[in-house]
Amino acid sequence: MVEPAEQRAAVTYAMAEYATSERHACRLLEVPRGTHRYQRRPDRNRSLRLEVRRLAAQHPRWGLRRIWILVKKKRPKIGRHRVGRIWREEKLQVKRRTRKRLVREKAAETSVNRRNQRWAMDFVADRLADGRALRIFTLVDVFTREDLALEVDLSLSGERVKRVLEQVVEERGARPEDIRVDNGPEFLSSTLTQWCAEKQIKLNYIQPGRPMQNGHVESFNGKLRDECLNQHWFVTLSQARLILAAWKRHYNEERPHSSLGNKTPSEFVAGMSFAPEIVDTAEQPPAQGDPAGELRSALTQRPFCRPRAEI
Repeated sequence: MVEPAEQRAAVTYAMAEYATSERHACRLLEVPRGTHRYQRRPDRNRSLRLEVRRLAAQHPRWGLRRIWILVKKKRPKIGRHRVGRIWREEKLQVKRRTRKRLVREKAAETSVNRRNQRWAMDFVADRLADGRALRIFTLVDVFTREDLALEVDLSLSGERVKRVLEQVVEERGARPEDIRVDNGPEFLSSTLTQWCAEKQIKLNYIQPGRPMQNGHVESFNGKLRDECLNQHWFVTLSQARLILAAWKRHYNEERPHSSLGNKTPSEFVAGMSFAPEIVDTAEQPPAQGDPAGELRSALTQRPFCRPRAEI
C-alpha cells in the first residue's frame, strides 16, 4: 500500500514534469485532491516523542509498559494509548530473541545383530542431600543391553566422556562402530568428535527434541531412575559412586531382561559363543523391548552338543 506522503510526491512530480494541472494529475494517479493538498499539522507530541525515544534508547530491552510507567511519573496525565501510538510510529517494539534451533536429518535405522556394533550414551541428573547437582554419564551396548559405564560427578565435560570411553574400549578390547547420542554440549565438543574420528567411530546424533530416537539408553535411564536413584538419598559424592557401582553389577549380573529372554546381560553374552540354530520364526512376535526383533536370532541360540559315545 502506497503511503499518503508518497502519493503527494507522485502528484507533485507529475505536475512539474508534464506541466499538467492538479486535477488532471490526481485523476491519472487516482489520488484524491484532498490528500495532495493536506498540510501536516505541527506535532503536538514532539517533546513526548523525544522523551520516549530517549527512554527507549536508554533501556533497549524494556517494553511499552515500563516506558509508559517512567513517562507517567513526570507527566501524570499522559495515557498509555498515547504513548503506544508514538511507540508504534517510531517502531520501537522490542524484537524477540529467537533461539536458533539445530536441524538434523533423522539417522538411518540399521539392524543391530552383534556385540559392540552400537553403543548409546546419555546423561541423567540428580542431587546430593545438600542440594548440589549430580551428573551421571550412562553408556550401554544396544545389542547385549550391558551397562558399560556409570560415571558420576558434580560436572562432566567432553574430555571426561572421552576418558571414560577410552577406558571402556580398553577393557572390552574392541570399539563400537557407532554411538547414538543426543545434541548435548558434551557430545558436540571438539574433544569427543576428534577422538571418535581418530578411532573411526561414527557419532549418530538424534534429531533435537526426539529422545525416542535413542530409546535404548532412555529406557535404561528410566530403570536407573526408578530402581536406584529414587530409592537412595545421596549424602556425599563418594556414597553415590559406591551405590551406583553396586547397582551396575546388579544390573549386568543379576537383573533379568525380558528382551534377552529373561537372561541377565552377562548370561546373554556368555551364551553368544554357541552357534545359533536356524529355526522358523516367521510367526513369532518381536522380542519385548526390541520392535525390530533384532535379538530373536541370538535368543534362539542353543549349545551344540556332541552325542555321547556308546560304551
